[in-house]
Amino acid sequence: MDVKATVIDILNDLTGSDVSDAMDTNLFDEGLLDSMGSVQLLLELQNQLGINVPVSEFERTEWDTPAKIVTKVEGLVG
Repeated sequence: MDVKATVIDILNDLTGSDVSDAMDTNLFDEGLLDSMGSVQLLLELQNQLGINVPVSEFERTEWDTPAKIVTKVEGLVG
């Protein structure tokens, strides 16, 4: 399972943009992700990768760029 590719695919679907070349772009500042999108992201990560991140433990500054999201998810999967 390629965690990075899965995360990028989820983000591309949620944002409607190709984020693979914008790994350090702040998704919230750019308006690509909002609180509803964050919940959808967590649900998709759970569905596709089997990881569980409670919304109460979701720290926006740790999940604001595709690169940070991939790093967090890789740590949770591995």
